[in-house]
Amino acid sequence: MNSLNSEPQMSALHDKPEEACGVFGIYAPEENVAKLTYFGLYALQHRGQESAGIATFAENKVHCHKDMGLVSQVFNESILNELTGKIAVGHTRYSTTGSSLKVNAQPAVVETRLGKLALAHNGNLVNTRELRQELKNNDCCFITTTDSEAIAIAIALEVDGGKDWLEGAISAFQKCQGAYSLVIGTPTGIMGVRDPNGVRPLVIGRLEEQPQRYVLASETCALDIIGAEYLRDVEPGELVWITEAGLASFHWAQKPERKLCIFEMIYFARPDSIMHNESLYSYRLRLGDQLAKEAGIEADVVMGVPDSGIPAAIGYSRSSGIAYEEGLIKNRYVGRTFIQPTQHMREHGIRMKLNPLKDVLEGKRIIIVDDSIVRGTTSKKIVRALREAGAKEVHMRISSPPVTHPCFYGIDTDNQEQLIAATKTVADIKEQIEVDSLAYLSWEGMLKVTGEEPKSFCSACFTGDYPIAIPEKVKRSKLMLEEVKI
Repeated sequence: MNSLNSEPQMSALHDKPEEACGVFGIYAPEENVAKLTYFGLYALQHRGQESAGIATFAENKVHCHKDMGLVSQVFNESILNELTGKIAVGHTRYSTTGSSLKVNAQPAVVETRLGKLALAHNGNLVNTRELRQELKNNDCCFITTTDSEAIAIAIALEVDGGKDWLEGAISAFQKCQGAYSLVIGTPTGIMGVRDPNGVRPLVIGRLEEQPQRYVLASETCALDIIGAEYLRDVEPGELVWITEAGLASFHWAQKPERKLCIFEMIYFARPDSIMHNESLYSYRLRLGDQLAKEAGIEADVVMGVPDSGIPAAIGYSRSSGIAYEEGLIKNRYVGRTFIQPTQHMREHGIRMKLNPLKDVLEGKRIIIVDDSIVRGTTSKKIVRALREAGAKEVHMRISSPPVTHPCFYGIDTDNQEQLIAATKTVADIKEQIEVDSLAYLSWEGMLKVTGEEPKSFCSACFTGDYPIAIPEKVKRSKLMLEEVKI
């Protein structure tokens, strides 16, 4: 859910693509829906650490609270007690520079002739400018610069034209191009929607055995925390409508074709979340196993970059027979901070989050496994820290292919020229990050170990093969005008 005027931003301490947000929704009469939503968002905090919000519906009245900060900073018991109702929609967000404002926090709440709707969005439209212009031509007004508000206003326009909630929503979705997993609250029910390619995940859960108490969430870990049973995924191009009558399903897209973002499986989603009937921890173990088969090397110790590189490192260790050790300790209490470190701290910046164990590393040949390299800045700092701790050799192994293209579907990646693998060979990257050797997992190997059809995933960040057409102006905003031959 990006801003029109945003530019990508990455902390020098976190050289990773950033997930845009997590969504959560619940229909549960006689439950404290705000508190359940709070804990659901708490479980989805990894998907966005900049702002959070919850909207609840009590009859025709909407209560909404949203602000900048972590879920635990935005809400307290007093605030949650004021968010009454039987329906709740929640959102936790990572934004890009230029849209880091309270006004852009979600859910987006808009008025319609049938009452207010509250919309939470994970993804990114590629036709935002065209959609906003069409809405402006119909005298619609905007408060924010986000594509999420544009979707909400598009639904409101259809509803105000005489359609009911379902007809209005489906008509609006026909005008949306890009990636969107949505949770939409209304006075009478709650919707869960995925775009025709299902680029971003969305799951359905149920509280106990009562069929009218349903939960929608970006990942199954948000169901686990509140004791909800995972039922199934919302399918690409599907709308689920949850009311007092239960759950109804509508397949509104003509030619749905699943293209789940492969980075959800490699990195974004929590390892305890379920995709394709198994935990992502198990998939990431297999990535490491495949990586060891493709890029084995003699060493004394295998270690992972906490936390996302650890499962693949364990898989690499098991396959190679080389002992696994924890060589880096992560400060898990470091969230997003807007306080700038001193110059001296910046020079040793990686240690704000990661600190090496000298007695584990000294005199050892180290294989360090990470899930990706984007710009290479953090990788270089990690390698230097390992050498300063006494590592004899440092060999880096990456459990995904080189990231060569930016994402347009809801991941905040740099412009293409800032992606190190877009302009440099693997040998060049090896020299730049100062490792003794470097190897990436193959594209074929990454997809093979999913156990699914390779064509059912979006892997455009590795190939440049974008499954959803991107307007030329949008494409030029991130892509290099000429491909660099490497």
